[in-house]
Amino acid sequence: QVQLVESGGGLVQPGGSLRLSCAASGRAVSSENVQWYRQAPGKGRELVDVVGHLGTTLYGDSVKGRSTISRDNATNTVHLQINNLKPEDTAIYYCNHNIYWGQGAQVTVSS
Repeated sequence: QVQLVESGGGLVQPGGSLRLSCAASGRAVSSENVQWYRQAPGKGRELVDVVGHLGTTLYGDSVKGRSTISRDNATNTVHLQINNLKPEDTAIYYCNHNIYWGQGAQVTVSS
């Protein structure tokens, strides 16, 4: 079993940056994909970014050019950096690995 805990959410002004972290425990996630999803109020869950076991990345259209996903295998953690945040980035951000999900981190972009 894998436990995923997101951190780093909060209130950010438009144009600001945020770094979310997903700490995994239970077993190493370094050999498989880890994804970040988000869900805005009244909308479905959408894929944000993916990092593969070799560090390869896939960026979703919603944050393409504004985000960086990375993994730290030594700490079993995956990070998501989003720059130039917009109000439409407001959502709960979830970390996902295989069948496991974190509890989510609220990100609110507002002035």
